[in-house]
Amino acid sequence: MLPPPNDNTFIILPAYNEKKEVLEQTLSSLINQLYHIVVVDDGSSGKIILPGNSRVYLLRHRVNLGQGAALQTGIRYALQKGASYIITFDSDGQHNPGDLPALLAPLQKEEVDITLGSRFIKKGSHNASAGRRILLKAGRVVNYIFTGLYLSDAHNGLRAMTRSAAEKIMITENRMAHATEILLLIKRSKLKFKEVPVTVLYTDYSKKKGQSVFNSIRIFFDLILHKLFQ
Repeated sequence: MLPPPNDNTFIILPAYNEKKEVLEQTLSSLINQLYHIVVVDDGSSGKIILPGNSRVYLLRHRVNLGQGAALQTGIRYALQKGASYIITFDSDGQHNPGDLPALLAPLQKEEVDITLGSRFIKKGSHNASAGRRILLKAGRVVNYIFTGLYLSDAHNGLRAMTRSAAEKIMITENRMAHATEILLLIKRSKLKFKEVPVTVLYTDYSKKKGQSVFNSIRIFFDLILHKLFQ
């Protein structure tokens, strides 16, 4: 009997105080595609209860450490389970599971080591407000300053990587500055990468869970401290 088509692919899903219905909907859309799913409960105040499924794993942080820490916990676990490909995916419903085959294809063809989702390149789509677009464009410049990589969408949480690339992505920035740190690690490790068009659709719920201007300023100073003390 042949294994399921996505049997070697693990999706990392950080979750912190997620609305039950949103998390369930996100999970069901991924389970239907037969991926392995690693949900990392990052110290939520309420208990996360997952559907009984042998392809869904639940890891828990006793306290809230941040999305970067949750991703690193999930990546480490997926590697221990023998993952060939690892995908990072937001749990707030803004990402489209239909984009995953396009993210995986360049890896499976051994063209690149990591693919980065972009809502801003051709065939990508989004419903970001004008204010959020300005913030994201500013983020591109900040990322370029710190990493030397000028991407079209530097703060998109949807990305896929090979096993060998994941072994080089050791995230130490526990909170949201991890997105820039990943790009820095890509450059330092000389990993081949490619941006792939994806869809990002914000809902009222995901907007509340997203980054505020205050948090963006905090990320900037986190990056400065990382640069000074690395």
